[in-house]
Order: sequence, then C-alpha cells, then structure tokens
Amino acid sequence: MFDPSARPRLFALPCGADFPAALVDGMIARMAGQPPEAMARVTLYLNTHRMLRRVREVFGARGARLLPRLRLVTDLGRDPLAGLPPAIPPLRRRLELAQLVAVLVARQPDFAPGTATYDLADSLATLMDEMQGEGVDPAALERLDIADHAAHWQRALAFIRIVARYFDGSEAPDPEARQRKVAEALVQAWAEAPPSGPVIAAGSTGSRGATSLFLQAVARLPQGAVVLPGFDFDLPEAVWTALDDGIFPAEDHPQYRFWTLTRALDLTPRDVARWSEAQAPSDARNRLVSLALRPAPVTDQWLTEGARLADLAGATAGLTLIEAPNPRTEALAIALRLRQAAEDGTRAALVTPDRLLGRRVAAALDRWGILADESAGQPLVLSPPGRFLRHVAALVGQKLTVEALLTLLKHPLTCTGGDTRGPHLLFTRELELHLRRHGPAFPGAADLAKWAAKGPEDGREAWTQWLGETLCGLEALTGERPLLACIETLLVRAEALAAGPGGSPKPLWAEAAGREAARIMGELQREAPHGGSFTPHDFADLLATLLQAGSVRTPDAPHPLIAIWGTLEARVQGADLVILGGLTDGVWPELPPPDPWLSRKMRAEAGLLLPERRVGLAAHDFQQAVAARDVVLSRALRDAEAETVPSRWLNRLTNLLNGLAAQGGPQALAAMQARGAALIADALRLEAPEAPAPRAHRPAPRPPLAHRPRELAVTGIRTLIRDPYAIYARHILRLRPLDPIGAAPDARLRGQALHLIVERFIRQRPAGETPEAAAARLLAVADAVLTEEIPWPSARRLWRARLARVAPRFLAAEAGRAARGAPMLIEKTGSVTLQTLGFTLTARPDRIDLLEDGRVHIYDYKTGEPPSLKMQEHFEKQLLLEAAMAERGAFAALGPREVEAVTYIGLGTGAKLVTNPLEDDILGKTWSGLHRLIGGYLLEGRGYTARRAMFEQRDVSDYDHLSRYGEWELNEAATPERVGPEEAS
Repeated sequence: MFDPSARPRLFALPCGADFPAALVDGMIARMAGQPPEAMARVTLYLNTHRMLRRVREVFGARGARLLPRLRLVTDLGRDPLAGLPPAIPPLRRRLELAQLVAVLVARQPDFAPGTATYDLADSLATLMDEMQGEGVDPAALERLDIADHAAHWQRALAFIRIVARYFDGSEAPDPEARQRKVAEALVQAWAEAPPSGPVIAAGSTGSRGATSLFLQAVARLPQGAVVLPGFDFDLPEAVWTALDDGIFPAEDHPQYRFWTLTRALDLTPRDVARWSEAQAPSDARNRLVSLALRPAPVTDQWLTEGARLADLAGATAGLTLIEAPNPRTEALAIALRLRQAAEDGTRAALVTPDRLLGRRVAAALDRWGILADESAGQPLVLSPPGRFLRHVAALVGQKLTVEALLTLLKHPLTCTGGDTRGPHLLFTRELELHLRRHGPAFPGAADLAKWAAKGPEDGREAWTQWLGETLCGLEALTGERPLLACIETLLVRAEALAAGPGGSPKPLWAEAAGREAARIMGELQREAPHGGSFTPHDFADLLATLLQAGSVRTPDAPHPLIAIWGTLEARVQGADLVILGGLTDGVWPELPPPDPWLSRKMRAEAGLLLPERRVGLAAHDFQQAVAARDVVLSRALRDAEAETVPSRWLNRLTNLLNGLAAQGGPQALAAMQARGAALIADALRLEAPEAPAPRAHRPAPRPPLAHRPRELAVTGIRTLIRDPYAIYARHILRLRPLDPIGAAPDARLRGQALHLIVERFIRQRPAGETPEAAAARLLAVADAVLTEEIPWPSARRLWRARLARVAPRFLAAEAGRAARGAPMLIEKTGSVTLQTLGFTLTARPDRIDLLEDGRVHIYDYKTGEPPSLKMQEHFEKQLLLEAAMAERGAFAALGPREVEAVTYIGLGTGAKLVTNPLEDDILGKTWSGLHRLIGGYLLEGRGYTARRAMFEQRDVSDYDHLSRYGEWELNEAATPERVGPEEAS
C-alpha cells in the first residue's frame, strides 16, 4: 500500500475536508490495481464509534468491496495482554477514592466542604487517569519543589501521595493505565515483529499520552501511516517553532498537538503529506482563519501577512454572523436556517458544546415537525426515569412535604404497572385539593388514611394504604448507611411507587431511558461493596452525578439531513452547512474546570497537561468546522444574567477583518453581519403576533342585581371599599383562590397561631393570677399551640422568641383590661340586617369585654401594624362596624350594648395599641356610610371596579390576574360594563 520508507509516515487532510469520505477515497486510490482481498488485510484504527459508522457508510456508497478491519483506538485497553488483568470499573475507583477524600475532609474541614466529597473524588480520579495516560509516576510529584507554594497545594500534594498504591501494580489497573500498558506492549511487539498488512490510524489528534504513543508506533511501521484531521498546511515554519517556548507552550493553539507529534517522530510539519487530492471548500478562508488564530506572541504578523490576503469577500462569502439579543432568539434563528436547509435538501449540522442551546434548537425545530439527529441525546437525569429516581432519593431522611408527595404522585411513571392509573390520578387530584386547604404540611400515613375514611368507598382506602406503606419509614433513615442499603431502599420504594397497588414495576425500566437507568443502577449495585457509607444527602448527590453522565437517544427516526453535534462529532463528520452555535467565552471554549490538587506551575513541572489543552482542542474543532462550505457563526449578546463576551476565536476573526481595510475586510464583516441580521429579523417576526393583542381596560363589571351579594362579613366591607372587583370575583363568580401547594410559615399562619394563643390564654385565665404566673402561663400556652399547629421547628422557636419579647407589655396592658372588665364574647359570630336594603352584615369579633358600668369594649388582635384612626375612618371599618352591630344587638349573648371604645392590640414588634374612643358620632356616620355603600352597589349602574383604593400600589389582590392588572394603569378610569344574563322585566 505504501512505498518503502525509513521515515515515519504522517499524512493529513486540510480543514474543511469531509474527513471520512476523503479517508476512504484515499485508501481506495492506494489499493487500485491490487486484488480485492488486499483491502481486507488493512487494519484501520479510528477514534470514535460515530467515525467508524460513517466510514462504513462511505465504503458502502463507493460500491461492493471487502472492507478493512475496522477498530477503535479507544478499545486498545480492552485487548487481552498476558499478565495484565482487566481494567477496574471507573465507578469502583471513584467510590474507593470518595472514602479516602471523606477522611481528608473530616480531618481538614477547611480543605473543602463536606458536600463536595464525590466531586473531589471524581477530580482526583481524573488526575490519576491523566498521570497514568501521560506516564507520570507519583515519584515525579515527590520531586516538586513546593516550598514557595501555598499551604493548600502542600496539603493537596500530601494527600495525592496516599493514592500512590494505585500506581505500583499491586492492584488491577485503571482503564487509562491499561490503555497505556497495552500501547507500550504493542509498540514493543511491533518493533520485534511488525504486522504483515498495512496499519492506518486516522482521525485522532494524539492529545493523550497513550494515544500519542500508539500513533508514533503506527507511523513507524513498514506499512503504517497516520492520517491527521484538520491540518493547517498554510502555517509558516516560524509559527510552528513559536508554539513551544519551553516552560509554558502554546497548548491553546489548534495545531499544537500536531507539532508535538511531529517532534516525537523526528519530523517537521513540512514532512506531513496530503493523504488525498481532497481540497478544502475555501483555501482563502482557511488562510484567513489560520492567520486569525496565530498564537499571541506573533499576532503582529497580522500587519505583514494580512496585507497579502486577497479576495476577502470570496473567503467570507459563505460566512454568516448571528449576533442575537438573547439565547432564545439565537436558537430560533438557528432553527430557521436549519429548516431552510431541510427544504433545500442540504445536509446541515449545528455544532455546539452548549447542550442547552442544542435542546432549545431541537424544541424550535419541533414546531415544524423536524426531528434533528442529536449526537448527545437527552441527559438521563432529565428523562422520566431519571427524575423519578431523584425524587424518590430526595425523600429519604426528610419529612414528607405536600409538594414532594404531589410531585411523585403526578409523575408519569407513578402507578403505571397495572390498570389503576386512572383512579390514581382521580385520587391524587382530590387529595391535592384537601391538602392544599387543610394540610398538614407534612402528611403521614395516618393523615392519608384519615382523608380516605371520610370519602366514598371507591378504592381510595386501599390506595392510601399502598401509598402509606410505600412512603412510611423513609423519614427515619437518617445518618450514614452502607451504600448497598441506600440503593436497595431506593429501588424497593421506587419500584413500589411505579408498580402501584398490585402492579408490576416494569414500566420504570422500559424504553431507552429506563434501560439506561437500570444499567446505571445495576453497575452501582455491583460496585456498592467498595463504596463505604453514605448519608441520604450524599447518596442523592451521587445518584444525580451518575444519572447526569448518562444520555438517552430518541428511538424515533431523525431527519436524514439535520443533525446537532457536539464538537467531538464535528471532527469526523461532513456537512454542507455547519452552524457554530454558542460562540461566547466560557461556552466555546469552556472554562477549564478548577483543579483542587495541583497548581498550573506544579503541573508543568510534573509533566502533566496544562489547562490550555482543552482550549487547544476546542480551537482545533473550531478551525475544522469554520472551514466548511457554508458556515453560520452564532452567539447571544446577553444571557440570563449579563452581557456575554464573544469567543476568543470569533473576536480574533472579526478584529482581523476590521483591520484589513485595504482588502475590504470591514465590508466583508458587514456582509456577514447583514446575513445574520436577516435571520434574526425572521426569528423576531416569527415570534411576534400577527396582530397586537388588544389591551385590556380597567374592569368594572355590572352583574344583574339578583346576583349581587346580600350578605358580607365586616372584613368584606374593607375589601368592597378598596377592591370591589375581588367581591365580584369571590361572591358572584364564586372564584376562590387555590391554596398554595406547599404550606409555609408565613404571616397569615403566624397570625392564626398568635390569635389562638391569646384566645386560650384569655379563656383559661384563673382568678387572682400573679404577673409572674401569667407570663409563665402565656409562654406555656404558646409552646402548646405552636407544637400543635406549627410543624416547622425553626418557625416555632422564632415566633416564640418574638412573643416572649413583647409579652411584658402585652401582659401589663392585659392586667389593666382585666381590672376594668371581663371577656364576655370570644370568637362568636353575630349578624344584623339592614332592613331597608335587605342586606345582612356578619362579624366574628376576636374579643368583647363587658365593663363594670355595663358598656362593652371591643378588641381585635393584629400581628402587623394596627390601622390608624384616619385609616379606620375611611377604610379599615371592621371594629367600627362591629361596635355599631353591638349597639344594635347583633350579638345575642350581650344584647344591645353601648360601646365604650374599640382597640387594636398589636402582637408584633412593639405591642402597639390603637384605641378609638368613638367620638363625634363616628358610629352613626359609619352606619349611614355603610347604607350608602351597600345601597350604591344595589344600583344597576354601579360596577365593581378593580383595585379602587388599594393601600399601596404594590399591594397584591388574589384576582389581579383575572382583572388583567398590568395591561391598564391605576390612573385609568373604569367604565362599568354589563355582564351576566339579562334580568327579567
């Protein structure tokens, strides 16, 4: 296949060439004239499974023939080797390291938070893989001079020494260590007995140590060759030399890996030959991009070499630059371009490392029924089985909240193992309404059974029994437990929830996502004996990390022309239209992950890879992809938090074009931006409504008189004054706000608890009680009420402390009230009828005291700020109306009584008292004002205006969404509008 040569063979293909197609065409051309079986003697090593499948497809498209033996470079570590056991599973190693890291964090809490145990173990395992792949022995770390390093690095290095036993060969090797040992053994074996047939390694850049060793061995074979992807044939010799300055080489340059490979083979970049006649779609663009990506020390060459660039308009003719205002618009513009490609029959691909952008684009394509071929698939952690397992794991060691319970009950996998899914959803809906309104905040098996017992005999009792048996006992599983026990608890409870009463758990493990979840859980079970013990929180984090690493491919057939690739897949694929999405710094290239073990200088001294290696690989991916025939460069100017910074390569390209004014660079860049702006405009037009939605006006509905309320509580009068629309919605439309799904210790609940505390304290007051005894009894009552009514320990302690702070002032005032009279009516309902209007007013006073002179004093407890006298006169008429009702005999236990005064007793900070002495005939004015108010709303022309006189503009009404507040302004006049059926004449 190859002519004899004493020098290693290095071939390459230019950036932008369809690598699999050009590779196959080159092999066929070299085998021309040889018998058919000659191709079968060729061994072709490729870098990824997707590359291997594409090569097979290309061979099939070139006609019937025998194929070469296709293998993967990454599978070398699985080859049998005498005396070398199979590699240890990566999960086992990480679990072992997690135990060591946990001991380190326990002894040195300032090294890292305890919640980062598994993340630290994962980063340590990655460091070990790198050391094994690069052939760096732990002894190299011992030679590091750490005298000038911070104490953190010294402690980290001391800990790394503990894992040196994994390098001495006494234990089974890690996958990366076995890969290198097999590569070294293969190099030695080939040196003694080279393969008889040709051996070709193609598609790999040799960025890892073991892979680089293998490529060197292949290149040195008598009939061996290495074919490199995306080689820059335009890079001058001086630039190649400048890539290595000794201490910190330019690893972030896209061609750096090729430079190190040629040096290892005693070659120069000029010794790299073209594999085939395949040409780049645009040599002019390749030269432009090559110049833009020059390493930082030599960017002054822009001034000299840039002047020699010609035809910038032609080089950028196939380039489009999208600078979208936000990620949503970016995704929609990309989707529009992909849709156009599908309609034109063009093979197109979005290339991005941003999986969120990929999902946004896939969702946008779905509106046109286009299913893209996503190489990454859906993250398993976001799939139904992944979410289900995480929800169940989160229950362990925690009290069951209403929100967590309903989240599980409404999950699409819950109760799917039999024929009870329909009743399950019905019971779930009814249980939700009950729990929203009545609680408790932390429902248990007894609460569920109590609810079921009050309902009809339709199977709900058996349903709640199944639910209680499945979820009971999880709260008690706190503290550390063996990993296997954690897994068994999760699987038993998850399968029981998925099966339902008497069902099968098969649906949980069905479909592609279920099978992948079952595989991960099976592997975790097998390796659990090596995992030590976990707390419920740590196990939930471990589970989320493992599920995050999994992915699920959709079983549906994707569109044959539209794909969404990661950067790795883009290296070995070919497309006529390539869209480079997410070109912002921190996304492409990604920020290097933090290394808690070695500093950059320590890495360089030890011979490990620098963080810039990731940047260099990403730069190579960019250089390959941007060389396609038709390319779209895309970025969002802002993300959810702030303005974004353009990717460094995009920044260099645009800066270079702007600086080449003599060659028309600014005009070429403007044309790129104009093409992108057209796509953005189309995306914005697609999102804009065909016609602007009509703006709502301030509502003031006028329902028929027969439907208007004829009874209100005194608290409703306040609402009728401030927000009449709320009365219309609640009492006429009968719309009641749904209680929140998750109860919380809010101001409303605090007010209810304090009212109950004071009520019990007053009812149980003994005669002749001393101040000290009263204080002790108040706090004892508070403890009892808070324990009964408030399930949150922190809220109980906080509210008790607040009450204890105001207790002395409250008790002192209470002693004065007790000296003047005694409570005669506590939380008793009364009513009075406005005969001339046919309207009934009701009230339930907190407390009415009968004084020694026969008069009464009415009190109301306020946990917030009590209303002032002016507010009572105009808006807050609750106590004034109660006083007017008392004088008219509304409360049977008292009969008609003269009211001395009304008082708001503040239970909040300061225990403020606001007493209204009822002067200037204020009760008479209030009563006549009530008649005018009610009478006005019993006139057909009066409408219930929304937010008529709210105390503050920021105050929220339960019915703001119904009145469409926000589409109209508070200064807009309301026009009463008739609603409802016509009244009979």
